[in-house]
Amino acid sequence: MPASPAFRPATADDVPALVALVTSAYRGDASRAGWTTEADLLDGARIDPEVLHADIARPGSRVVVVDGADGAPLACAHVAIEDGHGYFGMFAVDPRLQGRGTGDALLAECERIAREEWRLPGMRMTVIDLREALIAWYERRGYRRTGRHKPFPYGDLRFGIPLRDDLRFEVLEKTFGGRR
Repeated sequence: MPASPAFRPATADDVPALVALVTSAYRGDASRAGWTTEADLLDGARIDPEVLHADIARPGSRVVVVDGADGAPLACAHVAIEDGHGYFGMFAVDPRLQGRGTGDALLAECERIAREEWRLPGMRMTVIDLREALIAWYERRGYRRTGRHKPFPYGDLRFGIPLRDDLRFEVLEKTFGGRR
C-alpha cells in the first residue's frame, strides 16, 4: 500500500464491490484473516445495498473509497453530517491488507472532510462495546468513550444476524482543535 493512498467518492456502480468488501472485513471466515472480524458476534449482511445507495446519494454524506492496483476497492468508509458533527461508519479494509496503514489514512481523510470541508467540531461513531481491541485502536487515534450507549437493532436483518443477546453500541467521539 502506498504511503499516501488516493481517495475517491463512491458511485452507485461501486455498491456491489463495496458490499462484498465490507462483508469480507467483518463477517464469515474471510473476515478472520484480519483483526476487525465480528464473526463471533454477528452473521449475515454487514451493509444493506439500499442503505449504501442512499448514503452515496444524499447531501452531507460521502462514501470514501481507496482502490487497489487492480482498480477494485480495498478500503472504504462512510462520513456524514449528523447532529452537527461528523459521523464515521462502514469502515472496512480488505482483511488480507489490514495493519498496513490504509485504515489510518482513510480515517484521517474522513476526519479532514468533516473538519475542513464541512467545518464540523468533531467526529462521532458507534462501535459494538464488546469490541475492546477496535475501541482501543480508535482511542489511540484520539477518540474517547462517551459512556453513551445505543441499542443494537435486533430483528433488523440489514445489520446482521446476532449470535449473542448482549450486543449494544457505544458512542465514541473526537473533538477537533481541542474543543469539547
